[in-house]
Amino acid sequence: MSSLANDYKAVNLSQGFPDFPVDKELNELLYKAVKGGHNQYAPMPGIVELRNRISDQIYRNHNKKINPDTEITITSGATEALFAAISVVINPGDEVIIFDPSYDSYVPAVLLNQGIPVRIPLTFPDYKIDWNKVKSLVTAKTKLIIINSPNNPSGSVITETDITNLKEIIHNNNIHILSDEVYEHIIFDSNRHITPLSDDELYRKSFIISSFGKTFHITGWKVGYCTAPPNLTSEFRKIHQFLTFSTSTPFQYALSAYMKNKSHIKNLKSFYESKRDYFLKLISETKFKPLQCKGTYFQLLDYSEITDEKDFDLAVRLTKEYKVASIPVSVFYEKKTDNKVLRFCFAKEDKTLEKAAKRLRKFK
Repeated sequence: MSSLANDYKAVNLSQGFPDFPVDKELNELLYKAVKGGHNQYAPMPGIVELRNRISDQIYRNHNKKINPDTEITITSGATEALFAAISVVINPGDEVIIFDPSYDSYVPAVLLNQGIPVRIPLTFPDYKIDWNKVKSLVTAKTKLIIINSPNNPSGSVITETDITNLKEIIHNNNIHILSDEVYEHIIFDSNRHITPLSDDELYRKSFIISSFGKTFHITGWKVGYCTAPPNLTSEFRKIHQFLTFSTSTPFQYALSAYMKNKSHIKNLKSFYESKRDYFLKLISETKFKPLQCKGTYFQLLDYSEITDEKDFDLAVRLTKEYKVASIPVSVFYEKKTDNKVLRFCFAKEDKTLEKAAKRLRKFK
């Protein structure tokens, strides 16, 4: 869709990346790190300064003490961390429960490890987990359950009820949890981020995946991290060592210094919440029906009252004829389920959102 947007000079609200500049302070810290000579291999687990900052942040947010030496590993983006965690757990024939709509790297990583994806649709339109369905599909071959909160593309979030159901399933079973939390700091309204990391029983069997790219608007830096108990971290690092060995050294030093200012993360919620609200205000005069967005920087719009076109066809037509690019949500489903919903990224300059909304208002 980004390629199509470029071809047709469309406003690109499809791919999930910001179009506003990186904080000048962060740029300066990167320059300082490069000039200061931090240009050779970092330690395989990541520089200790950054791991310490992450440990402190987890304690502030979740009142959980994490050992930076044995429980945190810096990775070359969250996607590498996802692949490494799946590779730790999955052997040929093992089953992995994945909730659709799902991020597109989960299934390929499972298949490359010769695992079997078991895909369960979230309920529509609230995108909640049907735990009765999950329990009916858990077998002796189930080795991993992948959750994503806040969820891309739906914007739904995990609740305490979800955590309770998850504990019931893994109790006395050899099942691990992979919790994709790359949008953990982008959560709205009265919602709060619920994570297996806060529960001792769940954490013992969990890999928690996070992303600096989403948090600090630096998707191109490809810096993420995995938090897991020592025994799982030890196995995770055996995979990580031979995937990338280490992650960009100057980026790590820049991020470590940047995290000294806690407001950079603290202000993220209000920053993106205002972006979401502004985008919704701009399109309020259209017939698009916004679905509830509790987190991420994606807004789903239901167009069923406008046209019965397939979402893929409409996404292409909107790009070509109205010059606004989006993502058809059916591509996130195993069976290409079409609920007449498109995903729009609002991590954009106000002028970009205004330009897109003006064009969407012409669509009837």
